[in-house]
This record gives sequence, structure tokens and C-alpha cells, in this order.
Amino acid sequence: QVQLAESGGGLVQAGGSLRLSCAASGRAFSSYVMGWFRQGPGKEREFVATISWSGSSTVYADSVKGRYTIARDIAKNTVHLQMNTLKPEDTAVYYCAAGEKWPARLVDDYHYWGQGTQVTVSS
Repeated sequence: QVQLAESGGGLVQAGGSLRLSCAASGRAFSSYVMGWFRQGPGKEREFVATISWSGSSTVYADSVKGRYTIARDIAKNTVHLQMNTLKPEDTAVYYCAAGEKWPARLVDDYHYWGQGTQVTVSS
């Protein structure tokens, strides 16, 4: 089992940047595929990005490709999401998740979830 805790959310103006972090504890971090999802107001939770066990492979949603970067630090049991050129439509609660399938874009592909961190982008 693994426990996940997100941090780094906040309020930013359109065009700005934020870096989210997800700290993992428990079972070996490197044995999990890690993902980021988001859920906007009145919307379903949607896939944002995922990174493989070693960090050598990544997959992004089309809506964030070229603006977001996912990376993992295995030594620190942490996964990051660098978000650049933010838009108001990026406003959502962002969740970190851990699973064992690759590549995994569906909510049901992930077994463990953090509590989420709010990202608000003002226009």
C-alpha cells in the first residue's frame, strides 16, 4: 500500500506557472506507475499525465501537452507536475494517483489516490 499527499496548488493568473508535488510513503515508490488527474467544478475527474516506473516514459492529455511536464524523483519518493502557460480552464482540484498499469489513462487504472490540491487560474 502507498499513501500520497499533494502540495503546491494555489491561485495564479492566466499565463503563469505552478509546480505540484506528490509525496509517496509506504510500499516501494518505484513499483508504481504515477499519474495526475484533475476535476473541475461540475466535471468528471479527467486524466492529465502519467509517468512510468522508471520515469523514462510519459503520456499527456492533449489539453496539457506542451504546457505540462511530469517527472519523478525516485530517491525522494516524489512526483512533480510542472504547469506552465496556465489557462482559466485548467482550474481544478488536482489529484496524484498510483497504479500498476502502463500506460494508464483511466481513473479505474489507479489504486491509490491523494486528497487533492486546488489550482485556480484567474483570467
